[in-house]
Amino acid sequence: MAITLHSLSRQPGARRSAVRVGRGRSSGKGKTAGRGHKGQMARKGHKHKATFEGGQMRLIRRVPKRGFKSRGGKVYTPVNVSELDSFDAGTEVTLEVLKKSGLARGTSSGVKILGNGDIKKKLTVKANAFSETARSKIEAAGGTCEVVK
Repeated sequence: MAITLHSLSRQPGARRSAVRVGRGRSSGKGKTAGRGHKGQMARKGHKHKATFEGGQMRLIRRVPKRGFKSRGGKVYTPVNVSELDSFDAGTEVTLEVLKKSGLARGTSSGVKILGNGDIKKKLTVKANAFSETARSKIEAAGGTCEVVK
């Protein structure tokens, strides 16, 4: 027999019935209906922010804040020139090639080639950004650097 929407039923005990408050003293939730006596929470229409701490200075305001995070800022995955030396000479190194080789992981805005280490092979490197030292080392080895948007 196929399961269809009209043949589905709830498992026994999967849902509890709601507690009916304010239905007399013998119910256990009568009179104040579980709200206690007076005070802000006893009134109807009370609203608190999720961070409200009863008038005490909120944790979010007590903790010191430092620095600035740009909303439009780009975070590049760094790849050193020495890691590019593992590719064969004449290879066109793109973002896809770097991801396949495991050098560029994660969800970043792109890849920036940094100048740490040495490179001896002639490569065509296509990346989102290059440091000056990386660019000079790649070009000194006979390769080319292309900035990809």
